[in-house]
Amino acid sequence: MRLGELFSLAGLECPQEYSDIQFSKIVTDSREVSDGCIFVAIRGYNTDGHEHIDKAIKNGAAVVVAEQVRDGCVGGAAIVKVDNTRRVAAQLYNAQCGFPSKKMKIVGVTGTNGKTSVCFMLESIFIRAGISCAVIGTLGCRVNGEPLTLCGEGLTTPDSARLYPLLSILAEKGIKYVFMEVSSHALALERVAGLDFEYGIFTNLTQDHLDFHGTMEEYFLTKASFFGKCRKKIINVDCPYGKRLYGMYRGSLACSQVKGDFVAKDIRSDRSGNAYTLLTADAQYAITLAALGDFSAFNSLEAAALALNEKISPEAIVGGLSRFSGVSGRMERVAADAPFDVFIDYAHTPDALERLLMNARALRGDGAKTVLVFGCGGERDRGKRKQMANIASRLADTVVITSDNSRREDPEVIFSDILKGVDKEKPYRVIPSRREAIEYALSLAREGDVVVLAGKGHEKYEIDAGGKHFFDEREIVREAINKKL
Repeated sequence: MRLGELFSLAGLECPQEYSDIQFSKIVTDSREVSDGCIFVAIRGYNTDGHEHIDKAIKNGAAVVVAEQVRDGCVGGAAIVKVDNTRRVAAQLYNAQCGFPSKKMKIVGVTGTNGKTSVCFMLESIFIRAGISCAVIGTLGCRVNGEPLTLCGEGLTTPDSARLYPLLSILAEKGIKYVFMEVSSHALALERVAGLDFEYGIFTNLTQDHLDFHGTMEEYFLTKASFFGKCRKKIINVDCPYGKRLYGMYRGSLACSQVKGDFVAKDIRSDRSGNAYTLLTADAQYAITLAALGDFSAFNSLEAAALALNEKISPEAIVGGLSRFSGVSGRMERVAADAPFDVFIDYAHTPDALERLLMNARALRGDGAKTVLVFGCGGERDRGKRKQMANIASRLADTVVITSDNSRREDPEVIFSDILKGVDKEKPYRVIPSRREAIEYALSLAREGDVVVLAGKGHEKYEIDAGGKHFFDEREIVREAINKKL
């Protein structure tokens, strides 16, 4: 393909003198540069692609797309200057891949918590209805319920270099619906620029990522910008930010436990799961699901709302949700043979931790206790550490503070921040080794108790200053319980 043709398809202007250049591929990673490629220089968290332009040209890049060009670039590469290389990269990949979102219905799910669960609930419903679908998100990519091997776990929303080719593959497979988690980072960094979204679903908004966005207002506005890309909108209006969002986009569909287009009435949560009555303007449906936690009920309401709006049969919706037992690392019960419960959950925000602990307390035996193991991520929003500690002390009987992806930040600084919110009058302990912290928590557990391991969820690794290491909480729990029993 010629450069001029690609730019024209992408809605971009190409300098006339470069329009006939033939290129081999598009890359945003300078390590992947090869003869005849287009290198798009992007400013990343740790490195700036603009610093690698000279190297890219020496390695054969035919075209360099950049926001700024450093003096000293050599070779015969064409230099195309643009205002925003992240947006342009998304547009170029989208055009090269044949605009795959035009061939499927793309559903974007955004919010602080619940994105993964809503996507997997939609998958269960649509598979029950016999409609081909895919999920893209924190747990990787799934096609009709089966993992797609070429796409592993990674970013909540893949970067442009992975996302658009992946969507192209799904379109070639004949997928009708794609349920995709859309993070605030993906929106701010233009990863989904140019995609056509049939639906946008808003789950909730609570404090997170302020290290990136700065303020809750900016975090909200980033999320809100997404809905301008969506033809139809489904919004949790019980969340204050959702109510505000609903006012910004008239014609949106409201989900609520009180009043809306779709209402979850009389939610009943226990050790077997959830049940409630789904009310619409002209019908009602009895919904049950095996997934634990009352938050699962509300997530299922938004999934059901979309399915009903897409004219999926009530039988498929009720049946799809009834067989949904949960998502890996989302209030996942492990070691079922123990005389106490152990739950693993991805909760890493104040709101998620509070809801997790409230649900855990409701499941424990009479007179039993809740033991919590948690930490806070390094190089992330420091403001939520004290808040999470306060919630932990208030809702758990014993708190064990430990590591949770400290990255390159000094763990002692993280522990110090957490301890500012801990109630020193209640049992607590700092154990830097997460393995030892889990083993200690399990040693305290008695019949009927609940042990909660918060923060890691589906992750099977730990990231510290030494890099990324294998770490599976499920294995550690099983080993520790076998020794205990």
